[in-house]
Amino acid sequence: MNGHLSPEAGGSSLQPATLQAATANIDDDILNLESPPLRKEITKICSLGAGYVGGPTCAVIANKCPDIEVTVVDLNSQRIQAWNSDHLPIYEPGLLDILKPARDGIPQHERQPNLFFSVNVQAAIAEADLIFLCVPTPTKTTGSGAGRAADMVFVESATRMIADVAENDKIVVEKSTVPCRTADSIRQTLSAVGKPGVKFDILSNPEFLAEGTAINDLLNPDRILIGSLGSERALSAASALVDVYAKWIPRNRVITMNLWSAEMAKLAANALLAQRISSINALSAVCEATGADIDEVSFAAGLDNRIGPRMLKSSIGFGGSCLKKDVLNLVYISESLHLPEVAAYWKSVVDINEYQKDRFIKRIVTCLFQTLTDKKVAILGYAYKKDTGDTRESAAISIVNSLITENAEVSIYDPKVEEEQVWQSLKDTSNDFERVKKRVTICCSAYEACEDAHAIVIATEWDEFSNKTSNKPTTSGYNGADTSSRSSSVISSPSSVAGTSSRCSFVDEAISLELRKSNLIFGNPNIQPRMNGGVSKASCPLINVNAKLGVIQREEGMERGKMDWSHVAAVMRRPMFVFDGRNVVDAGKLGRLGFRVESIGKAGSGAERA
Repeated sequence: MNGHLSPEAGGSSLQPATLQAATANIDDDILNLESPPLRKEITKICSLGAGYVGGPTCAVIANKCPDIEVTVVDLNSQRIQAWNSDHLPIYEPGLLDILKPARDGIPQHERQPNLFFSVNVQAAIAEADLIFLCVPTPTKTTGSGAGRAADMVFVESATRMIADVAENDKIVVEKSTVPCRTADSIRQTLSAVGKPGVKFDILSNPEFLAEGTAINDLLNPDRILIGSLGSERALSAASALVDVYAKWIPRNRVITMNLWSAEMAKLAANALLAQRISSINALSAVCEATGADIDEVSFAAGLDNRIGPRMLKSSIGFGGSCLKKDVLNLVYISESLHLPEVAAYWKSVVDINEYQKDRFIKRIVTCLFQTLTDKKVAILGYAYKKDTGDTRESAAISIVNSLITENAEVSIYDPKVEEEQVWQSLKDTSNDFERVKKRVTICCSAYEACEDAHAIVIATEWDEFSNKTSNKPTTSGYNGADTSSRSSSVISSPSSVAGTSSRCSFVDEAISLELRKSNLIFGNPNIQPRMNGGVSKASCPLINVNAKLGVIQREEGMERGKMDWSHVAAVMRRPMFVFDGRNVVDAGKLGRLGFRVESIGKAGSGAERA
């Protein structure tokens, strides 16, 4: 790092620190800042974009800085309405608790609301001292760099709006993940379009949030990066943003650096995370072929303090909005800089991720006797990782589409993903959506999804799906990587105790099954009674559901909120397969119930238990 802020509390000036700066030619000059010029205190902040970055970030800032008015704006009026309700547009543990005091105020403590969500974009820009750019930067789908380069259309559109509206000086802060040197393009646009006499200071303040732990990441960050140019104005702007974060973050965690380094640091972090996941997943293929256990291998490797245990949890691959997109962006940048070897290296990270999903699908087909035609497969989990409702680049989407291609019947359950979101993701990725709608059923409980199924696929590591005993809480890394320490020679990956996060309670699920058998469907044409359709009962033995409903009663010692796998065994067809794409179940326990378990990076149990 090039410099840091003073850890002393209370002061607002930067301590002597070297900051790599860019001159007019963007050279590598090093400046020592002893006393920055006086700056305007930040009293009003605006976020352009009310998504996964803008919403949580501004909620925490407003909560911790009651003296700052924070306004989050978006052109999507439905999203803004959701932010102004208690049914937020995104699921993030702890978000509502952080948001409500700032949005609604606390009259008994004389706290006034200072967090606002609005569609009045121009008014928010005009009043703000500092503007966060929290707009999407998706991968381009057409034109030059399609499939790799970041599409900067939303960044440019937001920049032009700022330039059109601003009547006084503004600090413009990149929050979105952008290619290196994007700030220069922003500067040129603001300079060309902005009103005479209005000055803009541009900072890079990349977010390092992992969905599912975003609130904790904001409250207790590993680091806050603020990149700026080397002019006195730019350094003064950086110092003003530092003062905002200093309200709750120790100053030694707020790092100032070169503007381009801050932009590049975000791409580098995501690329290295993706690389680590693909590395352990590549090893999982070797483990499956040799009889080694990937959990034991990753545990042993993680004991090396040069490697560490983080992000060494093998799975069906990484997902989410960032990792694949940012790695491909890095590939495109490398190609543009005539670095083909570098581009090929990073491209292989994405290739391994796709290979991991393809291997998993082939394993399902092979175990189910080379045909899935009219066989029901239950998908448990649809989000790309637990503790989020985000489905972007979720492995479950690829799995479902592949199963449909194999003529399977698919039932899907996820405790946090909305039904509409599932359908939209399949519509966006399927070549024949009408066929998908005929073969996919969205369920409101895991039991409903598993009823009459030939196989279960665990696609998301939700705690409720695990049958492992939790001896201690675990820490989840990006994409649900288990980073818990293990103290015995028996390697396992215990999940943390589940809460009551399901849309349907376990008590109600028995009733739900019976209602569906009586065709008492809740007015939703996409939820069909499984007892009246799908595979013929005569084709395969099925244990009677009525006789086994009592199994739903929680067994002694069963953790609250977790599935009763003995009940699942009672309602599935024989032979029963579980394809554990997240290694969250104890294969031995399920084997004693009659399941044939296939896990990532481990020899399958199907042949042994046949």
